[in-house]
Amino acid sequence: MSEPTTPSASETSRHNIVAGGMGFQIRAFKDSLARWVVWVGGLGVIAALMLIFFYLVSEVAPLFEPAEFHPRPEYAVPGSGKTLYTTVEEQGEVAMRVADNGEVSFFNLTSGAVLVQQKLPIGEQSIVSIAEVSAERGVLAAALSDGSVLRFAHEYEISYPNDKRLITPSLSFPQGEAPLPFMTGPASSLVVRDEGDKAIFLGVDPAKAVHLKAFETTTNMITGESSSEVSGELSFTPPVSADILLVEPLLSWLYVVDQKKGKIAFYRLSGGSQPELVEIKDVGSEVSAAHYLAGGISIVVAQADGKVSQWFPARKDDGEPYLARVREFDPPGDAKLTALGVELRRRSFAVGDETGRVSVFYATSKRLIHSEQALPGAVSQLAFNPRAQVLIAESADGKVHAYDVHNEHPEVSFGALWSKVWYESYDDAKWLWQSSSASADFEPKFSLTPLAFGTLKGAFYAMIFAVPLAVMGAIFVANFMSAELRQVVKPTVELLAALPSVILGFLAGLWLAPFIESNLPGVFLLLVLLPISIPLFGYLWLNLPARLRYFVPAGWEGALLVPVVALVAWFCFAIAKPIEAVAFAGNMQSWMDHTLGIHYDQRNALVVGIAMGIAVIPTIFSIAEDAIFSVPKQLSLGSLALGASPWQTLTGVVLPTASPGIFSAIMIGLGRAVGETMIVLMATGNTPVTDASLFSGMRTLSANVAVEMPESEVGSTHFRLLFLAGLVLFIFTFFFNTLAEVVRARLRKKYASI
Repeated sequence: MSEPTTPSASETSRHNIVAGGMGFQIRAFKDSLARWVVWVGGLGVIAALMLIFFYLVSEVAPLFEPAEFHPRPEYAVPGSGKTLYTTVEEQGEVAMRVADNGEVSFFNLTSGAVLVQQKLPIGEQSIVSIAEVSAERGVLAAALSDGSVLRFAHEYEISYPNDKRLITPSLSFPQGEAPLPFMTGPASSLVVRDEGDKAIFLGVDPAKAVHLKAFETTTNMITGESSSEVSGELSFTPPVSADILLVEPLLSWLYVVDQKKGKIAFYRLSGGSQPELVEIKDVGSEVSAAHYLAGGISIVVAQADGKVSQWFPARKDDGEPYLARVREFDPPGDAKLTALGVELRRRSFAVGDETGRVSVFYATSKRLIHSEQALPGAVSQLAFNPRAQVLIAESADGKVHAYDVHNEHPEVSFGALWSKVWYESYDDAKWLWQSSSASADFEPKFSLTPLAFGTLKGAFYAMIFAVPLAVMGAIFVANFMSAELRQVVKPTVELLAALPSVILGFLAGLWLAPFIESNLPGVFLLLVLLPISIPLFGYLWLNLPARLRYFVPAGWEGALLVPVVALVAWFCFAIAKPIEAVAFAGNMQSWMDHTLGIHYDQRNALVVGIAMGIAVIPTIFSIAEDAIFSVPKQLSLGSLALGASPWQTLTGVVLPTASPGIFSAIMIGLGRAVGETMIVLMATGNTPVTDASLFSGMRTLSANVAVEMPESEVGSTHFRLLFLAGLVLFIFTFFFNTLAEVVRARLRKKYASI
């Protein structure tokens, strides 16, 4: 047998070199692969953020797109006589015109071709004025020259012969074709309110006196015939010339407009008694037209000086009502306004002037939607169809011009989103978010200010609670605590980060909020005594005999604070009830409300600050503790060797070096607090108010999106504004993260030489 061959030293060396080379190549490959993975992953994160940003922008952008007005062909007014009333049916295909001779013409809105022409049963009488009884139902009332009133309705039957839509217009007479006697002379201005079997007529006679007459209709159950009887009547002469009458739908307020002098007499109506004059307001110039906006609360007044003003009732500080001039609109040009038309379901309106220019505004947002030269002569009639998709304009010289309107989001403007807005039925301007209501005359209120304020408020109180605890705790754990205890405390605190926020919100809303409400004095005592007791205990500990202090190993002193904190907390809540009984008459919330004027809500910023602070503490603590613990030991040891105390070393060396990491921890915690949803959703009461009080609720941007997104109509203004809230939240987070990175880089550069 041959003996095994032993490799020579040169062969062994060559083998090691080859193996080392292969190992180097493998490491180089791994480094290169890791570098590419990190690079691709980073680009992927950036791409994902950009996609989110552009998607949010794409959903928000339509809110700020200008309205589109597409003209239809111009043609001569169909029919004869002077136009008193014009309207367009729901689909925007058929228009109706009522003339002073009683002729009603239905015509194609695009071509002007007459479809149906019918004469109202008024005999030899003429029509003096027209009043809308119910625009939704198409019911009108005509004041005749003999003082009687005829009620009629325009109806549209839709059929689909050969799969093509056909609209057949017609007239009907719900209360019969016989006019009702009203006044001895013609009513130059007429208002009719019709509610079932009861109707109320208001009109102005030739002497400018106002007449009110109530009718009650009875129906014979056998013959089916209806008869109307007068159930109440009164008249009065206002101190101004009664040229235009406007009556609130609920018959609470009456406006008497003097066109020539530009004055409005504001009356309170009360049943069948004489109206009570509240005040007389000066418009500022001659009045061309006045009309109620949708909802029947505001009136808009077109003035001869080219301005438009909005008015509605409000209350003074003493509770007395007054007529408030809420806002003013300035159409382009200074020409005299000659026509006014309002939308049926939104607070938009159109005005036309003597030059033929038509301007469209949205009242609440004070936004000029569109303005253009529509007609060659003065505008005499303006009307929207019920869907506000068509606007028809008629000139004084007999021309008709119609527009297809695309105006989806007129209520949105920068001022309406971020500034105070004076909404109907409020006594002054406010920041309000209220997207829905059960009321038919409700106007959505879309101010983002209370939501942004609530977001910052919740984050502010959470950070006040979390930052001192998290940063001070990180300093103690990293710098003074023993290694054995640190290995227990740090994972325990970080374990809180794994607790779902919905659990924290559940506990905050259903346990913490009621507990704080019933133990409010104890909470205040705890906030005062706990910060005092900890340094006091430290002082007493340092003054104990050394032989007693040496029983506790170095770095374990912090564990002694656990029973101290528990004892102080027990003491605070034990004496809270007796203190509340003696000092606050047994109810601290009531005392705060009546004495300090501070209202207490059960779910408030204090509850949110504690709950959200607990959610934020692990994030801030973990990052800050890692930053402090990672400070090179030679820096702190060198400082101690040069004679600095541990405290001087901490404040002069460790904290400046770790400051970039500590600041990053705080900003990341702030980003978490700003974007938190479930805790604020369950523990704040979800009230969108701009109240900085610690004891009031709030609503944040994220919580608002979570609550209302499932109920919003896709593509609606509400839907897109929720995306805008998400975009604002995205920008908040981006701003805080960018600020954190800038400050962190500057701090790192500043203390790099330590």
